Amino acid sequence: MAGRITPAAGRYGGRPAAERRAERRERFLAAGLELFGAGPGYRATKVTDLSRAAGLSTRQFYEEFQTLEDVLAALHLRVNDAAEGTVLAALPGAADLDPVDRCAHLFRAYARGATGDPRHTRIAFVEIIGVSPRLDRQRLERRSRWISFLCGELDAAAARGEIAARDFRVTAAAFIGSVNGLMHDWSVGWVDATLDEVIEELLQMLLGRLQAPPLDGPS
Repeated sequence: MAGRITPAAGRYGGRPAAERRAERRERFLAAGLELFGAGPGYRATKVTDLSRAAGLSTRQFYEEFQTLEDVLAALHLRVNDAAEGTVLAALPGAADLDPVDRCAHLFRAYARGATGDPRHTRIAFVEIIGVSPRLDRQRLERRSRWISFLCGELDAAAARGEIAARDFRVTAAAFIGSVNGLMHDWSVGWVDATLDEVIEELLQMLLGRLQAPPLDGPS
């Protein structure tokens, strides 16, 4: 009979159960992106709000997620993956650039990926902050990935003889920390500047450090 589940095939209305679950999950994530990133925010959203926005029931929510925090965690990974994908796509175009132009090219690509959708910006730099130890670990793990990526790019430039070799980890950590801090403050309205001004300020911080002579160590 049409509309009945066939246990052996796991189908309902001709659609596999896995396909229906994936669609429901995407509807919850789309609703979370809107409510957390553009609406009242994560802390002001309840499961009933999210379910209503997704056009689904709370029962269906708990079939896909245990808590609202799970939705925020999934969205945080997704928006970071989007920014990372933009940077990786920009790598071939930076292959023949000098280190300064290469860093500028890649950081502008990152900025496009991280800020092209304002909802992504808010989730990545604001909503994720201080939610729980679990999400703090996830956020710091993703920050560590960006630090390692930047160190890898600078180490490769040093290996090619384009810049002086040194330990770039402090520079990379300071820069990525500045990106997160300034983007947070800009997103919540504590910094009166355009997005382009914020991006250029961050870029000049990085390029200024790369172009500065190495600091003398202790004698």
